[in-house]
Amino acid sequence: MGRLVPAVTRALDILELFLDGDGTLSAPEITRRLGLPRTTVHELVTTLAARSYLVQVPDQPGRYRLGVRPYQLGSRYAEQLDLAAEGQQVARSVAETCDETVHVAILEGMDVIYIAKVDSTHAVRMVSAAGRRLPAHCTSVGKMLLASLPEDALAARLSDDQPLAAMTDNSITSPDELRRHLTAVRERGIAVEQRESNPDVNCVAAPVRDSTGKVVAALSISVPTIRWSDERQAELEALAAKGAGELSVRLGHRRRDI
Repeated sequence: MGRLVPAVTRALDILELFLDGDGTLSAPEITRRLGLPRTTVHELVTTLAARSYLVQVPDQPGRYRLGVRPYQLGSRYAEQLDLAAEGQQVARSVAETCDETVHVAILEGMDVIYIAKVDSTHAVRMVSAAGRRLPAHCTSVGKMLLASLPEDALAARLSDDQPLAAMTDNSITSPDELRRHLTAVRERGIAVEQRESNPDVNCVAAPVRDSTGKVVAALSISVPTIRWSDERQAELEALAAKGAGELSVRLGHRRRDI
């Protein structure tokens, strides 16, 4: 790995300061927050402004905001994003950590579609495939995605007077029960499936967000019941949340804890 260039690191540190607060800063504020020499900050800010990475705020002398160049770079990055490809990479990393089957799925109507999948190396594992479609209410990814919908969008998809199809004896078939379940999913930020789509498999799932904060997918970890326990569930919930968070960052989402 090559040596980091201090001047470039400092310039990037300055740009990243503008992600917080109201998005405007003065040179003295930058100096104070980064602990850099005043002359260094002045030179870096002048250079960044000359390259349109920063611009002066109209009617506020000495204050700066992000310029058009970061927007152009961000737009170019967004154009190149491929949810399925990014999801496959993250799913592979998660699967290597837990050696269980990992999926990334999106919502279409009341179904989920798997857009990425990495298998466990265990002889006993969940059998599925990218492109497979399943009823959302029977899967952890589906329940995570349904729970993330605005109430009016959920109401448009979920009929109160029509039972839901069952895939196993554990599947939720009552719309009212599903609504109660989704409320709990929203509160926890994690969805769990207890042998609801497959009588021999349990799953956990976490939400994947885009640059606007909208949930656009979910990442799940599927485990045969022979390897399932309360302790294992807790481990996989944390891992699913971490993996979904990583994929969210790849899609441009900025977590407040990083």
